[in-house]
Amino acid sequence: MRCPFCGFAESRVIDSRATEEGNSIRRRRECLSCIRRFTTYEVIEELPLMVIKKDGRRTMFDRGKLLSGILKACEKRPVPLPVIEKVVDKVEKESRSQAEREITTRMIGEMVMAELKEIDQVAYVRFASVYRQFADINNFMCELELLMKQGKKNS
Repeated sequence: MRCPFCGFAESRVIDSRATEEGNSIRRRRECLSCIRRFTTYEVIEELPLMVIKKDGRRTMFDRGKLLSGILKACEKRPVPLPVIEKVVDKVEKESRSQAEREITTRMIGEMVMAELKEIDQVAYVRFASVYRQFADINNFMCELELLMKQGKKNS
């Protein structure tokens, strides 16, 4: 590892530990030339995940776009940001754990809706209305009726 201070190519590792999230390793290093210390992080190199859109186009998976969509659905709802971030983490993890390096927007949308249904039913209906592109109030009412039937079964 090249020293950020003097550029010397060799250093020694003084301390290693996993980060709180557990997805990287933090290393304290000491340059063998100038003896200054610096920190590096080692992370797993992830292969790109491609998302297949409804029209067949392929784009890179965008965590920010996923978070934005869920935030819009949860706007003015009592859903804390850490809960929303956990949903994004879970959906991203499930998407990346697929055997294929490509996933459809349909699969992502279904995962998000399953999570939102358990967290906040209003956010779920908001997300579903955009995701499923409800054309009129009848589509909206059908989804609400389905949700109410499922709520009665679980009571």
